[in-house]
Amino acid sequence: MRSHREAPRHSPLAQGFYERPVLDVAHDLIGCVVRSGDTSGLIVETEAYHESEPACHAFNGSTPRSEVLFAAPGTAYVYRSYGIHDLLNAVCEREGVGAAVLIRAIEPLEGITLMSERRGTDHAAAIGSGPGKLTQALGIGIAANRTNLLSGPVTIEPAPSGAAQLDVVKGERIGITLATNLPWRFCARDSPCVSRPFPPGHANARQQRAALSGPNRVER
Repeated sequence: MRSHREAPRHSPLAQGFYERPVLDVAHDLIGCVVRSGDTSGLIVETEAYHESEPACHAFNGSTPRSEVLFAAPGTAYVYRSYGIHDLLNAVCEREGVGAAVLIRAIEPLEGITLMSERRGTDHAAAIGSGPGKLTQALGIGIAANRTNLLSGPVTIEPAPSGAAQLDVVKGERIGITLATNLPWRFCARDSPCVSRPFPPGHANARQQRAALSGPNRVER
């Protein structure tokens, strides 16, 4: 796992970064840093959502829940999934277009002790390997909905200075039942913190396939 724990803070990404096609933003957020309070993580997995497809909350237009998706680019959209997990999204494209990127997994960078306590695990690869896990680790709740990712309390910064550019692989989105064929999931190829199942092309995808097809696999 990469280590940027001593990386200095940078100014958050500008609004223009988000005011682009959602697929471009989802790809380019890989390797950026999401920060909340004294904790931060390197973004290693994202998913794109757009009003044109039914998995997006904006598909049926503006509602009390989804209207934030039509807000200014760089707005935080935080919603509660299944009444349990608060999920962090970055609103994208021009104002009036419903689109956002789900921040799906992080590698812990700063405040790791605090993140471990919040998550109840000291296994680094498990601290932020899922969208509900990372918000718990970073202390991000529903109160951050509609806030500005440029000014906080949650911000997203460019990749740490001197960090190597991450190889990005893509695959179909997971955890949804609609528009499951769209390859709108982006992951850092070598990160062990990507949520399961790993997408094709990920460094651990071969081991994953072997485990699923091994002699102890139970057919259902």
